[in-house]
Amino acid sequence: MRTSSLLTPVGRMFVSENAGYLVRLTWEGVETETTDLLSEALRQLEAYFAGRLQEFDLPMQLAGSAFQQKVCAAMQAIPFGETRQYGDIARDLGGAAQPVGNACGANPLPVLIPCHRVLAANGLGGFSGAGGVETKVALLRHEGAAGLLI
Repeated sequence: MRTSSLLTPVGRMFVSENAGYLVRLTWEGVETETTDLLSEALRQLEAYFAGRLQEFDLPMQLAGSAFQQKVCAAMQAIPFGETRQYGDIARDLGGAAQPVGNACGANPLPVLIPCHRVLAANGLGGFSGAGGVETKVALLRHEGAAGLLI
């Protein structure tokens, strides 16, 4: 697995690739030899934070159950600047909100798969990335979805 990083407004992000697919984004890591895919991922993240990109176009491979993959697909379908609730996704998938929240928390590619756009019925919910809910709020503000926070 190879890893590259980028300093962003929400901290240094480390993106990892394995066999031609992005497999992880974290806020801690060690850089290794970069690849064309990692360079493109960093370019797209930089464009996202500069306000020039709203949707990522990168090959990603998700480890996890079929349910986890369905939740990740549902998160990827949420447009830039919009939000949904855990319960909305649960209804769409025929399940309950808590397992959806657990699947969001286990998202291996936060930001690229926008789990920050999923909220609890009575508040923000959590965020598994560095900075927790503060990072979630910063990402929502960046996307212009902060009106719901007032």
